[in-house]
Amino acid sequence: MSRTRRQVLALGGGAVATLALPRSIPASPIGEVEMVGTARGERIWFAPRGLAVAPGTTLRFVNRDSGNSHTATTYHPDLYGRPRRIPAAAEPWDSGFLLPGESFQVTLTVPGVYDYYCIPHEMAAMVGRIVVGRPGAAEWEGLSEETDDMMPEKLAALPSVDAILSRVRIGEDGSQ
Repeated sequence: MSRTRRQVLALGGGAVATLALPRSIPASPIGEVEMVGTARGERIWFAPRGLAVAPGTTLRFVNRDSGNSHTATTYHPDLYGRPRRIPAAAEPWDSGFLLPGESFQVTLTVPGVYDYYCIPHEMAAMVGRIVVGRPGAAEWEGLSEETDDMMPEKLAALPSVDAILSRVRIGEDGSQ
């Protein structure tokens, strides 16, 4: 079968157009933290409560609790005057109130320990901890010494950094 000049030009033009398309940027690993509760609402929590991720990981907080709205809010002076419990170079975040089924994403790039809470359910110890990177890494910032505004029950609900690091990490090899 011989091709006409028009067919050859069309094929060549398609190939050039394909090469000119922007290259896709590799996506950062994505992890998920669920906001959950019992059917009657007597217990609420983040699942998992503690998580280890590589720098550059995007976390998605998803409200899977059909009966409550929740937030994912870092402890930081810029957010409701709370003592800072995230690395100094990190940006604080507040998801705002998420209704059932809604989600919020944040990408964590600064190594260290991030403590966060749900605004309406903090008193019920709905708190969580994320460890980004590993202790000893450049720019690593460990646990905050600030505990004045946290009741012992909330502090006790946060898993230790060692316990978190002993579990599966998100983003080390692009998997969860």
